[in-house]
Formats: sequence, C-alpha cells, structure tokens
Amino acid sequence: MSKTGAQILVDCLEALGSTKAFGVPGESYLAVLDALYDSSIDFVTCRQEGGAAMSAEAFGKLTGEPGICMVTRGPGATNASAGVHVAYQDSTPMILFIGQVGRSMVEREAFQEIDYRRMFGQMTKWVAQIDDAARIPEFISHAFHCATNGRPGPVVLALPEDMLRDVVEKYDIPTSYNRAAPAPSPDEFAQLSERLQKAERPLMIVGGGNWSADCAKGIAVFAEQNNLPVATSFRCQDYINNDHPNYAGHVGIGIDPKLAEKIKQSDLLILFGTRLGEMASNGYSLLDIPCPKQEVVHIHTSAEELGRVYNVGLAINCAPKTLIAMLKEKGQICTRSTTEWVATCRSGYDAFLDVAQVASHVELKEIITQTRDALDDDAIVTNCAGNYAIWLHRFFKYRDYRTQLAPTSGSMGYGVPAAVAAASANPDKQVICFAGDGGFMMICQELATAVQHDMNMTVVIVNNAMYGTIRMHQERNYPERTSGTDLKNPDFVAMAKAFGASGELVTKTEDYAGALVRALSHKGVSVIEIQTDPNVITPVADIASLRKK
Repeated sequence: MSKTGAQILVDCLEALGSTKAFGVPGESYLAVLDALYDSSIDFVTCRQEGGAAMSAEAFGKLTGEPGICMVTRGPGATNASAGVHVAYQDSTPMILFIGQVGRSMVEREAFQEIDYRRMFGQMTKWVAQIDDAARIPEFISHAFHCATNGRPGPVVLALPEDMLRDVVEKYDIPTSYNRAAPAPSPDEFAQLSERLQKAERPLMIVGGGNWSADCAKGIAVFAEQNNLPVATSFRCQDYINNDHPNYAGHVGIGIDPKLAEKIKQSDLLILFGTRLGEMASNGYSLLDIPCPKQEVVHIHTSAEELGRVYNVGLAINCAPKTLIAMLKEKGQICTRSTTEWVATCRSGYDAFLDVAQVASHVELKEIITQTRDALDDDAIVTNCAGNYAIWLHRFFKYRDYRTQLAPTSGSMGYGVPAAVAAASANPDKQVICFAGDGGFMMICQELATAVQHDMNMTVVIVNNAMYGTIRMHQERNYPERTSGTDLKNPDFVAMAKAFGASGELVTKTEDYAGALVRALSHKGVSVIEIQTDPNVITPVADIASLRKK
C-alpha cells in the first residue's frame, strides 16, 4: 500500500511505541499533522516551542522512551533549542522533528531556512535531514537507537515539506529498537568487589541517565546489604528514598558542607551513572582534576564519559540495570563493619534539615515540609531554576523514583512544561510545580496548554519580585549596586483565573496549608501565589548578611 512520507513517519512512531507528541503546529509539516489525525498518538498542542520541547524532554525523563517534539522551521526550531539543551545536559532521550523548506529551495536562505546540522550540532547526539521519503524508516530507527543508547540524549531530524508529501510504494516499518546494556568484565567486577571489601569509608553518588524504578530499588537493597551510604547527584534526589537510613544527602547547589567533607574523607568514592559535573562537584572542587586523591570508581553507561574529567583507579563502562542485577546476585560484598560511618553520613543529612532559618512572614521551609506531608509518595514535583529551589532541594524528601523533574542544565522556565508532561503522562497522580516569579513568566503560556487538555496540576509561584539567584550573586559581588534584577509582576491570581485555572494568594505561612488542600482537591489547574520577603535570599542568609561578606 503506497503512503506519503508523513504517513510512514507517523506509522514508524506508533510502531516504536510513541503515544504522545508535544508541539506547536506549523505549515512546514502540515502533512504530518494530517497523518496524526488518523493515528493513536496524542498530539499535545503547546503555546510556544520552548515549552513543547521542555515537555517532551520531561516526558522522556518520566518514561525512559524518547520524548517526541514537533515544531516548524526557523523561529520554531530556535525556540525549541532551549528544550534540546536541557535534554542534552540532562541525558534525556528525545527526538525533535523540524519542518524544513522544500528541497529545491535549500542554500538560498529561503523563508525561515536554517542548516540544523550546524545549529544543533553541539547540543545533540545526532542531527540529520531526511531528503528521501523511502529512507524514513531507516532514519527513525536510528533516531530511537541513538537517543536511548549509551548516554541518552536528543536527536534532531529535519523534514523538508515536499519530502513529506512524496509517495512511497515499498517500505518496511520498524516495530522495535534495541538498547545496548554494556556489562563489566569479570575482572572489573572483581576489582569493584575487592575495593568495597577493603573500604572503611565508602560513599556512592548516583545520578545520570538510563536509570529506572527497578534500579532505584536495587541500589537501596545493595546499600543496605553492604552498609554503604548513598548520596544523589544534582537534581537526582529521587534515585533513592530520602527516608532510607543509608541516604546521605544531595550533591548539588548549596551542598551540605559536612557532606562535602565526607566526600573528601571517603577512601572509596563510587560515581554510579553521574558525570559529577560542575554543579554536582561544587565547581569541580570535591575531587582533584585530573587525579583525585580519593580512590574513585567511575561507572557510566557511555565509554566517552569515562576519563573525560577524572582519571580514576577503576572505570567501568556499564548500564545501571546490568550492574545492579549483578550486585543483587552477589548480595553482600563488604564484610567490614561500616555501620558507624553510614550513621554519621545519615546524621549529617538530618542535621542539615534541622536548621534555624532567617525569620520571615513566609517560612519556605515550613511550606516545603507541609507540601511533602500533603502529597502522596508518588506525587510528581517539578521545578526550574531560581533561589526558591534551594529550599525545595534542601527540605523536600523524595520517596519514589521519578517524582522529581528538574533540569540539571539549570534552565529557567522548565517547571510548568514539565508539569504539563507529568500531568499528561500520569493523569491519576498528583502533580505540583514550584516556580519562581521570573521563571514562571518565561513560560507561563503553557498554563493554557494544561487548561485546554483538561490536566490536573498545581503551580506554586514563589514571588519575591526579582531574579533572586542573580540578585544573590549581585549583592555578594557588588553590594548595594542593584542592576537589572528587579521585577514588576502581574497579579498572578488574576492571571491564573484569566487562563481558566483557580488561583489563591498566600502572604503568611499559616495560610498555605488550606490553600494547598483546596488546590490539590480542585479538578483542573490551580495556581498558588506566595509573596515572600525579597530580603531572605537563602534559608540561612538575608541580603544584609551577603553585603557584609
């Protein structure tokens, strides 16, 4: 049966398991939109391509399958690049399809023409243009393999609009794709076991891509069996239940100084899945480069990441699920008693939570704690960049895998699109987004997406009327010379209602619990605006104290 290129593309996506696509419609891929009309794929109509790409990235995080995004050429593609960058730095499988100018117009700077190979080259795993409709199945198959294998990441495929209308008589639709699962050699596994047996102060840091709920459960069991403290990499706090006695804390922005010291004191540091980049390494200060003083084992699913920054004693190219299965079969490896060391690491985490914060009419620590207590264990919490996230990362306890959606790339505006993806993928789960006033205004139009698609989600806007993170650095480095960081915001409650959501204003800590209960019980989209004291810049510092340093 003959079909157009667009129909074959959609058939390939269906056959390979895609259930949703996020995008903004464009004339350059009208043929694909028409093919989607008869498909089982749910096209989530977004309001801006950056939001669509971030939603697709969050969907990829949640499912482990490539998040699908579709945008038009030129301005659509440049807007979507924000989400592509998130997918690259966060190691998330994602495929971005871009409508492209007709093949006869290439290299003339036609209307909205861009060479996407040059544009996206450094922030993707692969960029290509499909010029022959008969090769669509080949390109789609390669895209799925490329996005998910090794270190997961984004793929970009450009689709000339005339190619999508071409009719193909003979084609094969791929119905599955394979994921490579590299395993350690017997010698590497023996070396890992030997190091664990000898260690008196071992510490594991988990993070990165290619994890799963089973991996999270497996690593918790292994930590119990071997008295091994486990810390989580930047914004990977849900990789182990934060109530677990072996959980040692979060290696990210604003790291607990005691945890940083424990990492430096460790006589065996196991980096499992994490690249230990700038944020997780506290500005590359936790380990000496290139040769760490600690005994380090680096385990990563991509061979290219091993030795990239750290020249370690043992580097293992391995998929998390493969090694965790081997560790589960091995059971107890470490016979040396490290119980006291584990307890010390855990008590440090508990002490980090028990901090006297700067007094304010709105205590964000209490608000975060109340939120945790009100949510189900499998509720999904999203956020983007902003100083408010310091409270969220420090005081929120994650209990289930993939209940945290936050960009390790540090992108502003991520929280709302991520919540859209979470609410779309998990309509029966509670979804709550924390957003700063600055980040929310960058992508607030995606509230309309959530309302249009009848999603249930709550957005908590922490409003301090400024770009708080930049103000913090500004006051620390250029005291009392405020420039460019003040914000005059709209009435967020009125704005929410204009979108068709419910809205409430909170100006005192004691008013939050009731507002949250009402928001969570509301069917649809809810917004809570919290007006905070702009002088309170972190849980333990105000602007005046920064100026003194």
